Parts: sequence; structure tokens; C-alpha cells
Amino acid sequence: MGQISEFVVGFMELLSFLFITAIGVGVLWLVFAYIKDKTQTESTLRRNYPVIARFRYLFEHLGEFFRQYFFALDREEMPFNRAERSWVYRAAKNVDSTVAFGSTRDLRPAGTVYFVNCAFPTLDEDAVEPGPVVIGPYCRQPYETESIFNISGMSYGAISIPAIRALSAGAKKVGIWMNTGEGGLSPYHLEGGADIVFQIGTAKFGVRKPEGGFDEAKLREVAGHEQVKMFELKLSQGAKPGKGGILPGAKVTEEISKIRGVPVGLDAISPNRHPEVRSEGDLLDMLAYIRDITGKPVGFKLVVGAYDFFDLLCVEINKRGPETAPDFITIDSADGGTGAAPMSLIDNMGMPLRESLPLVVDTLKRHGLRERVKVCASGKMITPSDVAWAYCAGADFVNSARGFMFALGCIQALQCNKNTCPTGITTHDKKLQFGLDPVDKAQRVAWYAKNMHKEVGTIAHSCGAADVRGLKRKHARVVMDNGRSISMADLYPEPELIKAAE
Repeated sequence: MGQISEFVVGFMELLSFLFITAIGVGVLWLVFAYIKDKTQTESTLRRNYPVIARFRYLFEHLGEFFRQYFFALDREEMPFNRAERSWVYRAAKNVDSTVAFGSTRDLRPAGTVYFVNCAFPTLDEDAVEPGPVVIGPYCRQPYETESIFNISGMSYGAISIPAIRALSAGAKKVGIWMNTGEGGLSPYHLEGGADIVFQIGTAKFGVRKPEGGFDEAKLREVAGHEQVKMFELKLSQGAKPGKGGILPGAKVTEEISKIRGVPVGLDAISPNRHPEVRSEGDLLDMLAYIRDITGKPVGFKLVVGAYDFFDLLCVEINKRGPETAPDFITIDSADGGTGAAPMSLIDNMGMPLRESLPLVVDTLKRHGLRERVKVCASGKMITPSDVAWAYCAGADFVNSARGFMFALGCIQALQCNKNTCPTGITTHDKKLQFGLDPVDKAQRVAWYAKNMHKEVGTIAHSCGAADVRGLKRKHARVVMDNGRSISMADLYPEPELIKAAE
């Protein structure tokens, strides 16, 4: 009994010592912080209100999380609200995605899209799977695929090794393609077995000479991988049109340095554009160069701005012949995502997909090139309604990056550019990557794509279409400023074919 009493007394003395020590350390920190705040000249607030002003920055930082979890309503947040994220999380976990009582979506604001169910929806036994689409009929190795929802460009460097592994394995499970982003082809892209679209950014990472420009041997080497099905030349990106890719130096590890061909620890900043491409003709020449070397379909990606470019491009294609056309065009939205971009561009530059996608599709139709050139839609499409709208507008494929990031576990912490991503997706900190299990997340990637396919099909069947690619503009309506809606078919009427000059 006496030993127990002595132990208790000793333990209490230890706690007392630790408590007094903690108070002492706290007082010392307060003194140090006070002196530092009073003597520094960088912050007026900290100089005038030493120590206390520090709490302002703490609360400002914590405010992001309090708004996300306590104060914001289900459909208030940007860039993605809680309702949208929750659907992705449930789809990725393959759990019940039904909701009760009624919709929380406001159908009144101008621009709202809804779909028109028909009197006689498609029965399950009459529904069909989307058929295969051939991309690059003039190539030595055309690409045929049935996928409708694919993984958009996310570079190794911008996202982590476990994230790349999970995306690659998940894409293989469900039969969709994965875009490498502009950071080059890594072993982690290939190890999952997925079909790969190799993106060539303005810096040509992975296929460049040290002094710049294409390294033909490296281009052939990349094309030599059977999994690499297509090449995408990136002209611009929705979140930063007119600005090249930005990979902060904190993310440029030795391995990334080797793959990209840039110095370790220094920011990897791509040029604003491909220096060799000064006109529509130059663009077609570069696409032909890549196609001739690789033998595989080649297209380009851009966010639409000066849209007369497409008319000029189509005129040039028709002068040269249909075999010179890009095999596909990826249209990115002005509200597309990125790991790092200037706020002046991310907020103000480029056209949203809701306007640009119908415009590009109709331009191709006017010039008689719609069947020749396949159209991929990209940019902030993570839910079935977004994807269904894109097919109504005329897309052949839909690509998503942030949707698959949510499937990997992204919580929209908005730290993609800081190497401090708490879910291990956009960081190279091994401790933070530890929580991202590629095996588990690969299954979630596959479930997300599979459930997207299922729910977009549900919308199509409600409209009376037999499959997703049967969706047309007549199946969607858009709310106007006066509160009334108009059919997309009337908002974007079928264009007249331009007759070729004699």
C-alpha cells in the first residue's frame, strides 16, 4: 500500500514539474515573440499589436476549414461544393448515392441546365453500351475505345507516386485512358497497365533536347510503349491560358528532374506557348511531325479564347486535306483546375466550357470536319449532370482530373501548390504520402468511373436515348435571364455546312 502511495506522490510531482515547465516555456515564447514582433518591420499589425496579431493569421488559416465543415451550405462552396464532393466520395466508395426528401439544387439561376425526360423512357432491356469510337483513322496505329469518362492530365510532379499508381491501376480495372499531363512518362504511369495519352506541354518534358525542341529519339521511345495510345499537344490550359505549366521547386525531386530534364529544387516553368507554332499552318505541321514519328493519333488541348482560330484552322485543314487534321481536340474550360497558377489568369481568362464546347463542335460541323476530328471535353466536370451536358453539347469523350482527385481522397484543402497536401495526392512528403494506399484508392478510382458511367446512362435513358452517346441538344434545357428555359437545340441550332470554294 505504501509503495502505491509513493508512486502516486511521485507521479503527481512529475506532473507538477511538467506543468511548471510548460508554463515556463510558454512565458519564454511569449517574451521571445513579443520582442521579435516589436523589432520586425514586415508586418504593421505585429509591430503594433505584438503576439496578439499572430492569432489573426491563425484564425485566417483555420477559417478555410471552419467554412468548409461548419458554415458553408451544401451548395455554396467554390470551386466544388459539398453536395458535388459528397456524390464523388459515395461513388468512389461504391455506396448508396440516393438522397431523400427533395433536391437542394436551385433551378432558378440563369444558366442552370436540366434534362428533359421523355414520356417513354428507355427500358433496361433496350439500353445498350456505348459503341467503340476510332480516333486517328489515317494513322498507322489508330486507337479504338469505348470509354466515355477518362482521367485528364495530371503530371507526375504535380501529383505523387502513390496517386499516379492508384490512377493507373484504377483506369486499367475499368477500361479508361489516363493522360500523363505535361510532366513526362514515368514508370508509375505504366505499371498499372492503363491506356496512356502522352501530353506534350510547351516545355516538351520527356521528349525534349536540353536546349529545347523535340528529341526525335525520345519521342520514338515513348511511342514504343504499347500502352501509349495517343499524343496530346498542349497549347493552353483552362486555369492558366497564355501561361505555361508551373511546378514549384519544392516538388522537383531528383527523379522528377531526370524525367523532365530540369534542375533539382528549381521551379519548372514552361514557356507561354510552343515557340515553333506561330500559325494554324505551323500547328498542323507539328501535329503531322509527331504523327509521322509515332504512328499514333495526335491532337491538341486548349482553352478557347479567340475563337476565330478554329475557323482559320478548319480552312487550312480543308486546303491540305482531311488526313492533316488533328485526330482529336480537347477543349478545356476557363474554370479548369491546376496545381499552381496566377490568380489574374485563373479568375479572368478564357471561355467557360458551357460556351466554348458547342461553339467548337458547330465550327467543325460547318467545315465538314466533325466526323474526322473527335472532341474531348474537360474542365470542372465531376458529376453525372456535368458529363451528360457535355454529351448533349456534342462531345465524344469527357475527361476529368479533380473528380479523380476526389476519388483518391482529396478534401479540397487548396494546398496543391505548397507540397503540404494532407491527403498525400499533391505532395512528395513521404509522411503525407503514407496515408494514400494505391491498392485501395485504385479500386475507388474504378468505382468512381463505373458509377459515373452508370448514372450518366440513367440520365440518357430517362431522356429516351439508348446510350450516353445518344444524348442530343434537344435533351437539355438552359434557364435564361427571364426565368424561362430554352432548349439547347434552339440555343445552339444546327449550323449550315460551308460549301468548299470551287
